[in-house]
Amino acid sequence: MLSQSEKLGKEKVSTLLLKMSLPAIIGMMVNSLYNVVDTIFIGRGVGPMAIGGLAIAFPIQMLTMGFAQLVGIGSASAVSRNLGANNTERADHVAGNAYVLIIGISLIFATIGLLFTDTFLKVFGATPGLMPFARDYIRVIFLGSVFFSFTMATQYLIQAEGNAKIAMTSTLIGALLNIALDPLFIFGLKAGIKGAAYATIISQFASFVFIISYLYSGKSSLKVRLHHLKPRLEIIREIFAVGASAFTRSTTNTIFSIVINNSLRIYGGDIAITIFGIVNRIIAFLFLPIMGVVQGMQPIAGYNYGAKKIDRVKEVVKLSIIASTVIAILGWIMGQSFPQVIIMAFTDDDSIITKGAFVFRMVIAMIPFLGLQFVGATLFQALGKAVPALVLSLLRQFTLLTPLILLLPRLFNLGLMGVWVSFPVADILAVIITGFLLKHEMRKINKEMAL
Repeated sequence: MLSQSEKLGKEKVSTLLLKMSLPAIIGMMVNSLYNVVDTIFIGRGVGPMAIGGLAIAFPIQMLTMGFAQLVGIGSASAVSRNLGANNTERADHVAGNAYVLIIGISLIFATIGLLFTDTFLKVFGATPGLMPFARDYIRVIFLGSVFFSFTMATQYLIQAEGNAKIAMTSTLIGALLNIALDPLFIFGLKAGIKGAAYATIISQFASFVFIISYLYSGKSSLKVRLHHLKPRLEIIREIFAVGASAFTRSTTNTIFSIVINNSLRIYGGDIAITIFGIVNRIIAFLFLPIMGVVQGMQPIAGYNYGAKKIDRVKEVVKLSIIASTVIAILGWIMGQSFPQVIIMAFTDDDSIITKGAFVFRMVIAMIPFLGLQFVGATLFQALGKAVPALVLSLLRQFTLLTPLILLLPRLFNLGLMGVWVSFPVADILAVIITGFLLKHEMRKINKEMAL
């Protein structure tokens, strides 16, 4: 009987991609759903300005996620390639080093965040009206960040060994528990936005306990023991080199959030920040399944590249592009057809609903084409090619969108409209550039394998 990792190199690619992606998609959808429900409860239970506070705090959470992706994606790529080469001992060393790194990094970041909370929030564009909400929320989130970071990082490792269902189950546990606890804390205990934060960290701890139980149940292909925890410089370098692209994407998301929140503060004020906070959560729910597809693709591509099965790498890339494009189109149709109805779930403020519907349609205008961009960036991570992965990770959010947000509002006195127009312009440019680089890399891989 084939092990979980051996299936990555022998099972039919389309079936394998479905098995690997579907749990990730379900997990991502449920995880995103809890973010949406969280925002709905806060908007209805605390008020629309509390959603603005979330919009300020959320990028700091994304930075925490960035550290988890730095270690998780970097180590997952190394684990899948080592399992593909039948080097299980080194795979265990990579996983052990990943454990130590993510715990250390997340503890340091949480400590700094708690000591300098207001400074963080001001940099991220907090106005006097939004500051109290953002502060109350993020300080609680910092307290539980180590559990969230460890769980997220090790989920990538579990996916790398071919067991996507366990990673999905962990996500489901946290998300469903959070959805259940939100109304209890916000409405039952009258804890306001702090209640939403407490519900989040309790749920993250439950996922953490489940992950630890699996890793040491004997069912995992990874057998991490004490000697595997000893830091090895060459492994740490490899983890950081490959994970740097994902971390850079999260870091540039952070820079992007600083730029857009401050631009919205200047051109539109609290309402504009609140509208973007709502739209951003909806977009994550509708289009995050694309990330589930590319997460399913990564271990398949990495394993088969390590095993020198280039045809399987090409096939999984093609199927991933098709699947992610279909998902993007379905989300786009929903968003363009019913924007007011969707936004009404968060608030009954007529001004926010009307303006938000226009913003939503504008921001998602070119998203149907973005599947190619996500697949391209993830493929280079899976192959362990740090430089092109870094370039593509930086492309949309940092290289294109952030400068456009700074530039377009000042052109022809576009103001706030210039901020919204920046999104479709950046999307279409990112797809064109990614398509060119992806085509070039696939030709290069074909030549390498022919030698």
